[in-house]
Formats: sequence, C-alpha cells, structure tokens
Amino acid sequence: MPELPEVETSRLGIRPYLQNQKIHQIIVRQPKLRWPIDTDIVQINGQIIEDIQRRAKYILIKLQTGWVVIHLGMSGSLRILQQEKPAEKHDHVDLVMENGVILRYTDPRRFGAWLWTPFLEWLPQLKNLGPEPLSDDFNADYLYSTLSKRKVPIKSLIMDNHVVVGVGNIYASESLFMAKILPSRLANTLTYEEVSLLVQSIKLVLAKSIAQGGTTLRDFAQSDGKPGYFVQQLQVYGRAQLPCFECNTLIKSQRIGQRNTFYCESCQK
Repeated sequence: MPELPEVETSRLGIRPYLQNQKIHQIIVRQPKLRWPIDTDIVQINGQIIEDIQRRAKYILIKLQTGWVVIHLGMSGSLRILQQEKPAEKHDHVDLVMENGVILRYTDPRRFGAWLWTPFLEWLPQLKNLGPEPLSDDFNADYLYSTLSKRKVPIKSLIMDNHVVVGVGNIYASESLFMAKILPSRLANTLTYEEVSLLVQSIKLVLAKSIAQGGTTLRDFAQSDGKPGYFVQQLQVYGRAQLPCFECNTLIKSQRIGQRNTFYCESCQK
C-alpha cells in the first residue's frame, strides 16, 4: 500500500501539471472502486483546479465548487500523460485538462477511491483524524499526553490514524529503530525524553523519504513513472535475519497488530 511519503510524492508530482488548469472532461471507465464513484463528479467539467493538497493518505483536488478526494488504496497510482494514450485494463479514471494533459488513475485491485464533496468537513473519511506527522501539532507534549494511559504496543499506537495520520508499517518500524525503542513496548512506559525522540524520528524518516521520492513498492510509481529510492536506505524493515547495520545483531520480526514488524533487540530497548 502506498504510504504517506508515496502519496505526498504523487501530490507533488502532479501539482505542477494540474494547478490553475481547466478540466475538459472526466472519463470514468470503472466506477466500482472501494466506494462507487459519485455520479455528481461529472459536474467538475469546465472547472479550474485551484490547488492540490493532502490530508493523511488522501489527495485533495480543490475546485471552484468543491473537492475531488482521491485515495490510492492498496495498489493505486497516478500518472501524468502529456498526450492521449490508449487505456489499459486497470486504467479506471482519466482527468483531462483543456491543454491536453491527462491525469490517469490506475488501480489493479480497485481498493482506491474518487470522491466528490462540496465541503471537506462533510466527508466522513476525513473526520476524527489525528494531526499530520510533519505539522507542529504533532509534538512531544501531544504524543506523551496521548499515550500516557495507553497499554498497547507503541508501534500500534503510532499507526493509529486517530493518534497521528500516515505513519504506516514501514515508517513505524524505521522510526522506532531510529529512536531506539522496541516496537512491542507498551506506550504508557515511554518516558517524555523517549517520546520526544520518537516524534523527531518520525518527522525525520518521513521527510527524508518524501525528499527522496517515496519508498519503491511493487505497486507504486511516481507521476513520471519513476520509482522512489528510499527503500535502499531502510534500516530494519524487510531485513529479518540480516545483520543490523549498527551492531551486526540479526534483525528480528514479529507480528504486532496483524502487521509484520522488524527490529533489532540489541539497539532497541
């Protein structure tokens, strides 16, 4: 599944081609995604794209009368086409600009979404979300007060979108390694100093991944078709039974919250 850095990379990739452009038409080849594409979405024809934002893993296209909200699901991707190209089997939606540029949405598993709403606050999917991890609202004071009474593994807590959005499985493992905290530690046992270091680590890992174009995953490609490269610098994720880069102890894995979790039992406490 594309995680927050992949989604942000997609947003940054498509924004220069779409902002301030007029929509000529939207072509929906397959309306049955995770949620059926609203028939009202056709009303965006002729509107100007004012901005492209992101909330959690949702890409928000701001128009004159509302918002198109896109989620990439498990296998979705967005590409920019400079000219018409025949659609393939899993190319479900095209957003065509008057200047000929096309935003093409591809999704083999169809777990993604294209939603329409006049106001973001009306959209159930965006309600009750925690702060953005790279925002000032996500800080040591906030996280410490949130986890002080939570007897759950710290990895599960930082992956909870009600606590903080967009810290998926890969980046949770990487951030906890950087902060030297075992993923299985109960959240309420962390000291303020450990929480402060964890917040810094989450911000650094995510920012570094965004800067390098997102993690290369099987189902992800940037809008120009090039994969991300951050996967080359993963410290623990996917490295079970390989030596830790810092101490040579073999990386271990276990399931926490139904997700594979990777850690170094020597470096992380």
